[in-house]
Amino acid sequence: MAYWFHRNPLKATAPVSFKLYGVVTSGEGGKLCNELRTSRARLLDLLTDMTCTVETMKNAAELYTSLLQGFISALDDDTKENKLRYIQKFKWTDTLLGNEDRTQQDALFELVSMAFNVALWYTKFASRLAGKEDISSDDAKEVHTCLKVAAGIFKSIKEEHASRLLGTPEKGTDLDPRVLEVYIVQSQAEAQEDKELSTLEPRYSTKWRKYLQLKNCFYMAYAYSFNGQNLLASDKCGEAIRSLQEAEKMHSQADAFCGEYRHTKGPGNNVKPSEHIFFRKLGTNVKITLEKCQRENGFIYFHKVPPDPPVLELKANYGLVQPIDFELPALHVLWTKKNYAAFDISLKPAAEGKDKEKDKKKEEDAKVKPMKEPDLKPQKDTGCSIS
Repeated sequence: MAYWFHRNPLKATAPVSFKLYGVVTSGEGGKLCNELRTSRARLLDLLTDMTCTVETMKNAAELYTSLLQGFISALDDDTKENKLRYIQKFKWTDTLLGNEDRTQQDALFELVSMAFNVALWYTKFASRLAGKEDISSDDAKEVHTCLKVAAGIFKSIKEEHASRLLGTPEKGTDLDPRVLEVYIVQSQAEAQEDKELSTLEPRYSTKWRKYLQLKNCFYMAYAYSFNGQNLLASDKCGEAIRSLQEAEKMHSQADAFCGEYRHTKGPGNNVKPSEHIFFRKLGTNVKITLEKCQRENGFIYFHKVPPDPPVLELKANYGLVQPIDFELPALHVLWTKKNYAAFDISLKPAAEGKDKEKDKKKEEDAKVKPMKEPDLKPQKDTGCSIS
């Protein structure tokens, strides 16, 4: 299976204590805040843990989100809006805009930002799994599922949640509908991602776009290669040669984009795509098959090689893979009406005055540090050759 390597960096965030001084008036309310703090910290740790499984990530994300729902869902019969939604500040960076953080005092901003990171994790996990030397059928199915899950989360953020934030998302940020659309389509398919990305600010998106361009050339090389093999099997040797010549040309173009990708500055892994096994093996396979066709044409077929490459049937009749619908988990059982009532926001001004200096220092100390992600290295070649 083709191992794809470009993944934009995870969003970074400042720690959140959920210590609502004076507002929490019961022990159960304090317990809820502690659960929020610890489940958030654990989820963030899992995002960069190479041993984390899909099941572990799913459970951790659902736990934190179900607890966070108590700051978002309406729990009071007298009002449709949660009184706690705007009580806590959250800081997050964007995947394309470096380490510049954005702060919103909105629990919904926290929800969509964390969900975005979880979706990114699914794409990174799929990429690591697809990069194994001996990928099994079950692995391939899990890769496929992970990408559909990621697409579903990105789609839900774009269509259901981002529009509910107080402010309009700034251009180029992760909540910009164009950025979300690229993430959705990249998770769905391999040759249709570039249209939205081309409208974004070049200094932020050029590296990502180079990756998508080289991938498009690479898949075209694959398509012409397989087409050439099928034509040869049908004794259409001249057409097979022309198809394989086009495959060789597209592979060379992909190789050129690999060089441009490596030397383009921007967010994403610092890798050498042309050194990956799948890339080198395709080039070797195209060369060997083309030489075989040319030999057989000289001894057996004597077919004329057409001047133009064959027209490929590129329009699939089964459509684009559909995202798996993403649904928010149910509200955590700790959020009873009694516990919700234990948060008295009318006490917040007095509490802020009492702890003003402490809160100011905490705000200054809450710096956003980049997420430390492990580098993904190309797999070593097994030494096998195609004959």
